[in-house]
Amino acid sequence: MSSIINILPEHLANKIAAGEVVQRPESVVKELLENSIDAGATSISITIKSAGKLLIQLIDNGKGMSSEDAVKSFYRHATSKISTYEDLENIRTLGFRGEALASIAAVAQVELKTRREEDEVGTLLRIEGTEIKEQTNVAHQGGTTISVKNLFYNTPARRQFLKSNNTEFKHIYDTIQRLALSKPEIALEFNSDDDVILALPSQKLDERLKSLFGDRHFATLIPLQEHTDLLTISGFIGKPDFARKSKVDQYIFLNNRFIINRSINHAVFSGYEHLVEKGNFPFFLLFIEVDPHKVDINVHPSKMEVKFADEQSIYRIVISVVRKTLGGSDIIPTVEFQRQTNDFSSLRHSAIPRFYSDVQPKPSSPFGFSGQNQSATFSNEEIPFDLNSKLDQIFSKLPDNETTLPVDTQTQFQHGTREFDAQEGKAIWQLHNKYILTQIRSGLMIIDQHVAHERILYERALTRMNNAVPSSQQLLFPQTIQLPAGDYTLTKDLLPFLNSIGFETKLFGKNTIVLEGVPPEVKAGTEANILQDILDEFKNNQLRVKLDARDNIAKSFSCKAAIKAGERLTETEMRSLIDQLFGTSMPYVCPHGRPVLIKLSLAELDRRFFRT
Repeated sequence: MSSIINILPEHLANKIAAGEVVQRPESVVKELLENSIDAGATSISITIKSAGKLLIQLIDNGKGMSSEDAVKSFYRHATSKISTYEDLENIRTLGFRGEALASIAAVAQVELKTRREEDEVGTLLRIEGTEIKEQTNVAHQGGTTISVKNLFYNTPARRQFLKSNNTEFKHIYDTIQRLALSKPEIALEFNSDDDVILALPSQKLDERLKSLFGDRHFATLIPLQEHTDLLTISGFIGKPDFARKSKVDQYIFLNNRFIINRSINHAVFSGYEHLVEKGNFPFFLLFIEVDPHKVDINVHPSKMEVKFADEQSIYRIVISVVRKTLGGSDIIPTVEFQRQTNDFSSLRHSAIPRFYSDVQPKPSSPFGFSGQNQSATFSNEEIPFDLNSKLDQIFSKLPDNETTLPVDTQTQFQHGTREFDAQEGKAIWQLHNKYILTQIRSGLMIIDQHVAHERILYERALTRMNNAVPSSQQLLFPQTIQLPAGDYTLTKDLLPFLNSIGFETKLFGKNTIVLEGVPPEVKAGTEANILQDILDEFKNNQLRVKLDARDNIAKSFSCKAAIKAGERLTETEMRSLIDQLFGTSMPYVCPHGRPVLIKLSLAELDRRFFRT
């Protein structure tokens, strides 16, 4: 009987193994950077083309390799970091598995130039798919230069699963930024498609933070320091008032290695207790030093997951240190008290985006609003419409307690419908400054004001981009905004989309932009924050699901510029919001799929009160 068990050829086994280490261009950058650091480099230059798909080149001034070691470095499980099991229990280098170069060479065309200081000439190696194509002596300045070309050229199935250049660039930038934070003493240069993204000299940590995030962001950070028998923890945490809507700025370094650990993340959040609003996330940069014998980093090929011998104690220490740091800082927010009046005109213009003011003429609505009613939107005049008759007509086709829109009703809104004709005096309320309640003939309708406004702004933004007719309100004083290098690059890529929805933005160089105009929906005084929130939301959307950039921008803008839960609306504003909601093509769900409204029928209410 013939055997059914086959020994895989070496080249095929290497390709399979490479899948664990080299998942995308960012994996290559990470492994090469770690090798350079372990080689004692004090200056590193990284160049990529097409987000690393065509080229990843790294140049360092590390100690280099001999000709023999250069060849050995591409063997599987070849490493200079460990030689015994005891070494594995006391790892202080970033790399130790000896798999990186072998895995990279298995799925790319690699060229290596290296020279030690004591050698007169260097070594050149050209490798394709683990096969050495050329080995010769070459002149070299010292250190190592490695070029990885055409990643996944011999595994096209893997290549087609790579994301867009923007997404792959974002992953690469995040990895480089993490290294820049963990090793501020290393001079670092990062170039992408002939653009200089980062040019960082050797710095102290606070200077490195200013270079990466800007002086204004650094001013919101609180230094943190604590030494215990179990660990030493240092770094910075953000003031609660400056927490952001995404988890993009959270860094944990264990013995100078970036890690992902839910327990420590939760400890930091618990340390803030109720100082941060729900849905916001504080900045933190933590350096934790622990005896290597008390932590296992040999858990995953990415080396970003670890196991602690005493995780509960570390959890308690982190909570305690965060609370102690916050307690010793001046973080009490300033509260302004205003005399209550019955005139909400000032509140209306602060709580509702400028689109609803009468400061400037409004463009004709893409959703079928008449010019007369648009000019009166959120003005002091009542808008006459009959919610009862219109809503009952719409909801007659909607099952009780459902938010799904029937197909025939969807068609009714595809080309927009005229706003409601209402009578004065119909009941409408705002509940907890979050929900709008209104009576309809068949019962009660409840609308989430935030997602309702989000749906309106989403369709409005898409229409502006599709029609190439931006609506922008000029700022009296243009704002100069300094962005992190990654966000600056993202802004540069998204500039046409941002301009098309009303953000008149110009690049000013050195990670700085000038904001000259904003969409009329953006509230005065929030322009820079809204733009940063849009960039954060855009990045989060990219990580969760693959979206078209146009649709992603529209969703990000509508989410961040919409009325928030907790903002008080006048009766006129509520009526106008409902009027515009039912002028959209899909008023029942927000762009992210959340229901905008629900209906409670009289029959359901009667049943709850045992009237049936």
